[in-house]
Amino acid sequence: MLARIDGIDADIAAVDEQIEGQLAPFAAAAERLDEIPGIGPVAAAAIIAEIGVDMTRFPTAGHLCSWAKFSPGINSSAGKTKGNGSTGHGNRYLARVLGEAAVGASKTHTFLGERHQRIARRRGKKRAIVATGRSILVIIWHLLQDPDARFNDLGPDYFSRRTDPESRKRGHIRQLEALGYTVTLAPAA
Repeated sequence: MLARIDGIDADIAAVDEQIEGQLAPFAAAAERLDEIPGIGPVAAAAIIAEIGVDMTRFPTAGHLCSWAKFSPGINSSAGKTKGNGSTGHGNRYLARVLGEAAVGASKTHTFLGERHQRIARRRGKKRAIVATGRSILVIIWHLLQDPDARFNDLGPDYFSRRTDPESRKRGHIRQLEALGYTVTLAPAA
């Protein structure tokens, strides 16, 4: 039994060497993809195997997302939504890797992690995984499209930094006045 286990381990090592040999020409691209939260060396290799590194066939990131079926589908008639919201089958291997990367990124204290948490609160965990996976796919397109590009995390406070406190205050006042209240603001001590 131990001899069988040793034989299987040797076979696994041989396959790993073959994978590394096939991935060697794309090592720089795999290294850049590895910088994205949630993507490790194995996921980077799987993504490169599925979409390649030549992004000239996808003019925009939206084209890549559409090809991978990570675009929202809208099927409506007479104001009623039809179907289950599925956008088709797509590449199931790429979808699996992006889903795992999205779950991994959701546990980090980064822009992608915060984006996942914001969407999960409003829409649910499964939709948040797909939305985060699409964001990761857009980042992948930009990294592979420009060989000099590097991943730069925007930070978990990106959304809160971009909201203007004055406009939020006016919006809340407007909402309260629409409910019939008179609002007077006084600065906190």
